[in-house]
Amino acid sequence: MVNEVGVCSVDSLLSRITITHGLRSGQPCIRDLRITVWDILKWLGTGASHAQIISDYPELTEEDILAALQWAGSLRDNAVVR
Repeated sequence: MVNEVGVCSVDSLLSRITITHGLRSGQPCIRDLRITVWDILKWLGTGASHAQIISDYPELTEEDILAALQWAGSLRDNAVVR
């Protein structure tokens, strides 16, 4: 949901992340699409802008990208693989 100043709440963003057994091996996906959180993070990590990602994958929205970032931020307690 978007609040009165046009900002999505964390809960609203995270509700876009789904985990479905059998869909992309149970990885976290955006709204039951076959696009994983990791796909979005990889594209951002290679320098793609939000606009480029949405252009390449029009089924995604700005909120979906923000949800992927919020999901990644929630993993702060996990170890980093080097």
